Amino acid sequence: MDNRIKELRAKHNLSQLELAQKAGVRRETIVFLEKGKYNPSLKLAYDISRIFNLSIEEVFVFNNEK
Repeated sequence: MDNRIKELRAKHNLSQLELAQKAGVRRETIVFLEKGKYNPSLKLAYDISRIFNLSIEEVFVFNNEK
């Protein structure tokens, strides 16, 4: 799964720590998400998408080719 978290954080002038605090997770979780090394729970995907005022599909790209 790919995502646009790093791009969206930059657009909204949020640090990894600030996004993590808003989403209720550790900064390391955001790091792993941005690197594509962690797939979020549905709740976390929803929470992050709401922070950016976007749908889950606008933040996370689900790849079926793996």
